[in-house]
Amino acid sequence: MKKLLILGAGTAGTMAANRMHRLLDSDEWQITIVDQNETHYYQPGFLFIPFGMYSKSDVVKPRRDFLPSGVEFIVSPIEVIEPDHNRVKLVKDNRYLNYDFLVIATGTRTHPEQTAGLQEHDDTPSRTRDSSRELRASSMRDGVSWHKTIFDFYTIEGALALAKHLRTWQGGRMVINIVENPIKCPVAPLEFTMLADWFFHEQAMRDRVELIYATPLPGAFTKPIASKHLGDILERKGVKIEPEFMIEHVDPDAKKIVSYDEREIEYDLLVSIPLNMGDDVIARSEMGNELNYVAVDPHTFISPKYPNVFALGDAAALPTSKAGSVAHFAVDCFAENFVRYADGLQLLPTFDGHANCFIESGFGKGLLIDFNYDTEPLPGMYPLPGVGPFSLLEESEANHWGKMMFRWMYWNVLLKGQELPLPARMSMAGKWKN
Repeated sequence: MKKLLILGAGTAGTMAANRMHRLLDSDEWQITIVDQNETHYYQPGFLFIPFGMYSKSDVVKPRRDFLPSGVEFIVSPIEVIEPDHNRVKLVKDNRYLNYDFLVIATGTRTHPEQTAGLQEHDDTPSRTRDSSRELRASSMRDGVSWHKTIFDFYTIEGALALAKHLRTWQGGRMVINIVENPIKCPVAPLEFTMLADWFFHEQAMRDRVELIYATPLPGAFTKPIASKHLGDILERKGVKIEPEFMIEHVDPDAKKIVSYDEREIEYDLLVSIPLNMGDDVIARSEMGNELNYVAVDPHTFISPKYPNVFALGDAAALPTSKAGSVAHFAVDCFAENFVRYADGLQLLPTFDGHANCFIESGFGKGLLIDFNYDTEPLPGMYPLPGVGPFSLLEESEANHWGKMMFRWMYWNVLLKGQELPLPARMSMAGKWKN
């Protein structure tokens, strides 16, 4: 019996397990998925928690609810991957798992300890780092002290702590800072900024809040056309963009962030998007780049070094967004391609880097962007030309409701590996070339 081993039961890993379970003959294949915990998080929902739009129960469910009964689920940290021996060593019971094919879907995590001053103790073990993200609270939690004026929303703990803080915050200068790219969901910091503008209007305190968006990019986004559209929206909302801000350190006592070119931005409240890195097991296994992402072919996801190893989702070093939609389109392209490969046929270059992201902009409106490796986000209508119902690079109520409906789609359709009536490859239909 052939063995398919999937490491990581997050978005990409869970979708892959479901899709492969349907495509592969259970009499010939054993599918096993490994993750270090049993809780699945709807990470796009973290964005809404600080503003009271979602609660913890909206974004947390058991992983087992989304894995088919025919797939073995093992809960254990992963000690090391040994691709030369086609096996993986688990922490639990020092157990080894052999495989014929390996799919790495171990995701990405925030690492505030990599930026001086962002987290007080740089030698904090990773499992302690991941357990809490309100930076330096007045009391000690898990052996780490954190700064009360520095928060994040990329972890459940950070989002909940920020929600609590905003309930009593009296205003001042809020700085949203991206440490470095790539990050999970690259539009999320923009969404947070625009939702903050809406939230403070709703609280009748917008005139007491200065919003600054400090980014290492030359503008609001990575692609020029989208960057201009989104930058114009931020400007209309009274948000100041501080471009090409490469943070060197945080001075929490003076309440300021300092860039490598010695620019300084003072803050009353810092919302940090810390450095994102792949799982530590990738480094221990010597299979990744300097950020612990696994090199793979950008169109087939296969390792250039190991012909039976693939990487999907945020774990893969791909020149596209680390986002749930990318994982969905990637799994769509990967699944049937893998079946033909396992049957001895060549892989087809089916994935084009397709990314599709709703961007919540506040006041009941949102935007949508749709792009791939070669084509940047363009204006237009999606998915039907001239009909939509979603507009590209333009605020609309329909886009807001598309964003709100996505949570139901995620839990009930996407995570279970079900196909959507949307092409995995990007289409130019409905797009207007500038």
